[in-house]
Amino acid sequence: MPELFFVNNLLDRPAEAETEKGQSERKDYSGTAILAEPFRELYFPAGDVFLKTALNLKDEVVQSTWTQRGFRCRDPTVYKGLSGTAFMCFRSHQITGNNEDLALCSEIIDSCAAVARSLRHHVTFLCGEAGIYALGAVVAKYKGDNQRKDFFLNLFCEVAQERALSVGPEDGGFGMPYELMYGRAGFLWAALFVNKHLGGETIPWRVLSPIVDAVLAGGRTGASHTLCPLMYQWNGTRYWGAAHGLAGIMHVLLHFPLNKEDADDVKGTLHYMIRNRFPESGNYPSSEGNKRDKLVQWCHGAPGVAMSLCKAAQVLPGEPVFRQAAVEAGELVWKKGLLRKVGLCHGISGNAYTFLALYRLTKEELYLNRAKAFTGFLYNNGRRLIASGQMHGGDHPYSLFEGLAGTACLYFDMVKPEHARFPGFEL
Repeated sequence: MPELFFVNNLLDRPAEAETEKGQSERKDYSGTAILAEPFRELYFPAGDVFLKTALNLKDEVVQSTWTQRGFRCRDPTVYKGLSGTAFMCFRSHQITGNNEDLALCSEIIDSCAAVARSLRHHVTFLCGEAGIYALGAVVAKYKGDNQRKDFFLNLFCEVAQERALSVGPEDGGFGMPYELMYGRAGFLWAALFVNKHLGGETIPWRVLSPIVDAVLAGGRTGASHTLCPLMYQWNGTRYWGAAHGLAGIMHVLLHFPLNKEDADDVKGTLHYMIRNRFPESGNYPSSEGNKRDKLVQWCHGAPGVAMSLCKAAQVLPGEPVFRQAAVEAGELVWKKGLLRKVGLCHGISGNAYTFLALYRLTKEELYLNRAKAFTGFLYNNGRRLIASGQMHGGDHPYSLFEGLAGTACLYFDMVKPEHARFPGFEL
């Protein structure tokens, strides 16, 4: 079985900053044919290069997912469907201020909303109705279309009335998952996204509080036979990662006002994960009791956990262990995170956001350089590696989480890295 990642012979400082001594001591950093010239010459592309590339890639994604398909929607989700294209256009507007991006985003969301009922009982931002309506309301707000904003907010509030969201385990509440992609944490993230852009009480705490309580109660019940304060199952497996497990759920809970008992359980869960990471590599298991130390990607392993630890370090400043553990996870991502896939969920694009999160947390230039290095690797080598079969372009190659729409978001974020946020995960 081939390695899941490329050997990382990249530098984490601009090549022109090297001393003559460093140049003489340094081995050939092309490493293999994969890292051959002209990669080193374009090692750290400038912001305007990333912007031009992002805009070109955005046009390609729109052409492939929207224009060529006759302006029709087959999959309306954010994760791998057409709403992911809309999200990419929204990110473009955030960086460029181009109102044509908002207009296009709005058109795409309308098409997605027309078929969103097919996702009934799917309540999350990434894979459900809530993401479509949340993005629709936010885009309408930025367009100044209050009528359309209220239309999407009403649809979002209908999703919020899904009874299973706030049903705790004592009432049989295990029918709906708790995780980010398909469960209650994914709905809560959608509400946070709305409140960030439309105002803090747009989706009021009285609506969200019972759902937060249900997530905490479910975690305590699920942890009854473990040493962890909170534990959850998805499809029978106790996952740890950002997509389906502890890292994603804890990340969402850290955005809410928690009482001391609840905050202690969230902190205790993160401490449990840190204590039980793989001792040699510092990676995190994909699930409870899993001994395979293979995956270093946002959905499973150190990258998603690192972003959650960065959030914990920000909101829990009296816990220095979270900052240190985030830094240590980042070291593993630098070593083994140059993946043979392109996307956000399980590819290089997603792993680059680990360094952007660490850059915001620590303000250290090292992490910005590492983000530039991973992004520059994609810029210089991605197309060729995909064409040669050395890199996987994604099962849905133009989607937000598995393909090039996510890479376009990364390029946009590299223009203003201090404002960068992992799509659908960081706020």
